[in-house]
Amino acid sequence: MTDKVRVLFVCLGNICRSPTAQGVFQRAVDQAGLDRLVEVDSCGTGSWHVGKAPDERAIEAARRRGIDIGHLRARQFQPRDLARFDFVLVMDRQNLADVREHWQREGGTEPELFLAYAGMEGPLEVPDPYFGGAQGFERVLDLIESASQGLIASIREQRA
Repeated sequence: MTDKVRVLFVCLGNICRSPTAQGVFQRAVDQAGLDRLVEVDSCGTGSWHVGKAPDERAIEAARRRGIDIGHLRARQFQPRDLARFDFVLVMDRQNLADVREHWQREGGTEPELFLAYAGMEGPLEVPDPYFGGAQGFERVLDLIESASQGLIASIREQRA
């Protein structure tokens, strides 16, 4: 196996949910001993935060769980990402619709809701914590940690 599995997380602004997913999933990859096999990135569908660090509340919530995302910088989703990544995992249905629009024109990797890997019932959306309090960021971390384990299992299954 020489080719890396490339995973892209997508949210709206790339300052809360998707950088959190990038950090949490990178830690899961490292702990699973898959760091040579898996490459992780994140982006947002919007452009207004490009070049900025994650939201301070996201950085702090991740830090409390031993994850550093403070070094990440926001970037905007590009249609070519659909050809570069093996998994294009979005946080909510609006992100899915936005990325799917590009996918229908460009082809490549079909985007999917990240929480589909959590093996849970109910809405498969990671709620945007931006306009809420600290509890929202903790909830996002819980959901992302759960889905990350399912994604690791899926990658292992595909590469077995």
